[in-house]
Amino acid sequence: MAGVLETLTIPRASALPSASLSPIDKSSVARRSSVRFSEFRGLRIQTARSSALLRKSSSGVARRGGRIVCEAQETAVEVPAVNDSTWKQLVLESDSPVLVEFWAPWCGPCRMIHPLIDKLAKQYAGKLKCYKVNTDESPSTATQYGIRSIPTVIIFKNGEKKDAVIGAVPESTLTTCIEKFL
Repeated sequence: MAGVLETLTIPRASALPSASLSPIDKSSVARRSSVRFSEFRGLRIQTARSSALLRKSSSGVARRGGRIVCEAQETAVEVPAVNDSTWKQLVLESDSPVLVEFWAPWCGPCRMIHPLIDKLAKQYAGKLKCYKVNTDESPSTATQYGIRSIPTVIIFKNGEKKDAVIGAVPESTLTTCIEKFL
């Protein structure tokens, strides 16, 4: 599942100071297949590779078709959701330690810690399982573990709650907590 990019302003290709974005001929398409945006890390224009994608504007000038591609898609880690019905199977019966982030979509600090949880899930892949619980959608699980403030990160091992960290904390705090139980 991909996240939704709410707002992004990108200059028209013709406004960018790149000679490769000016009206092109077929030979230049073969030489260059993408243009990078220096202002927007991880984004690039993937240009047309065939003459079929070249189109003429109303002024009669050939313009290339293209699309904006997010290069970070290949490296994104989607931490799976767990809910009241999957809790026992995925968390309590897990053979390896489990990190669970309790969060809600309206919580600003939760959105701040999401990339960190994604990073830790990738860093500890194979040693630690990571899940996210939306407290609005799974209130029973949140109540069972006394979640009163979000984000709350809990480490489970052998089905038992071992440690909890409340709030948007630095990576080092979570790493120290995780390392105790691996």
